[in-house]
Amino acid sequence: AECGYTGSQSLCYNDDVRICFAECDSMDREELRQFVLSNYSAEPDRPWLNHPRFEVFRHSNNQKWFALVMDIPKSKLGLPSADMIDVVNLKCDPILIGSLRGDAGIFPAYHMSKANWITVALDGSVPDEKLKMLLDLSYELTATKMKMKTKQQNPI
Repeated sequence: AECGYTGSQSLCYNDDVRICFAECDSMDREELRQFVLSNYSAEPDRPWLNHPRFEVFRHSNNQKWFALVMDIPKSKLGLPSADMIDVVNLKCDPILIGSLRGDAGIFPAYHMSKANWITVALDGSVPDEKLKMLLDLSYELTATKMKMKTKQQNPI
């Protein structure tokens, strides 16, 4: 069934059924990159010569990763296809991981600790706001922690 929506926003997919949302923006790889560059003090790093499209975003002060953008075969995520898919690995609170993995477009981490990281598809299946929230969470979880003595000297 055609929804009749002709706007420029993406269509969202859920369980192979097309659902139309006028407000359903979802970032692709380049939009995610631009969002990170605009909102965090991080430049992309490409540490693997044999994977030139893999980009790591790290904190400038502690060099910890908060986002790893890759293109991988869908089959690596347990999807029934060898086609390539753009994804981002994000650090996540272990308490949230179990419930997030039930959401469309969110998978156990590819090549990272599955206890602390998730892989998010950049294929339109994860709404913009959820991806931004997960990116913020990853950024916070990997930020330099203020030591207790410093907190006592400089209360907020």
